[in-house]
Amino acid sequence: MEQLTVKELYTLDETIAKDIFEGVTYPWEVLSRISSFIMELGETLPKDQYDKIGENVWAAKTAKIFPSAYINGPAIIGRDAEVRHCAFIRGNAIVGEGAVVGNSTELKNVILFNKVQVPHYNYVGDSILGYKAHMGAGSITSNVKSDKKLVVLKTPEGNIETGIKKFGAMLGDEVEVGCGTVLNPGSVVGKQSNIYPLSSVRGYVPANSIYKKQGEIAEKY
Repeated sequence: MEQLTVKELYTLDETIAKDIFEGVTYPWEVLSRISSFIMELGETLPKDQYDKIGENVWAAKTAKIFPSAYINGPAIIGRDAEVRHCAFIRGNAIVGEGAVVGNSTELKNVILFNKVQVPHYNYVGDSILGYKAHMGAGSITSNVKSDKKLVVLKTPEGNIETGIKKFGAMLGDEVEVGCGTVLNPGSVVGKQSNIYPLSSVRGYVPANSIYKKQGEIAEKY
């Protein structure tokens, strides 16, 4: 399904991780590669722009990292990013340029493109958030099914077997997720779509849409 491809969801020039998507059709295919990619990329980052601040943790000199934040490697924190009070980065995380990781937000095995905002009490795991994507306060990605089975992505054109157990959400560029929303395992939201607050999202939401509730999705004008 073309709408679910890397090409349709993301502006690859807006991430330091551009090369991880080379030869890949669907974005979730790179989730298992994030850790090794960071390890390789981190060693090549220019020392006049990045500091190694921990074991396999590289942070741009212009990044603002609060003393109370915890960052476990491997991780890369981009230029002008903010990692705020009590943020918890568990590892395998790329935080893009100008991105915001807010108070008590937890990241694990993620790529945040440039200017992404996860600023208040968010959990983002096994997910990829596109350029300028924003998750409202308390919104989270649920990355494992309750029955622990492999995630199947449900689309109007049929189901896609992902073959993976941990799969949070793929948010396209400039997606807005309302406060208190749960993005269920295998959620994919197309570019420039809006999700109403307190939503429970499952499957695919088309680009340029307004998600009101399951079965009620309006096209933006």
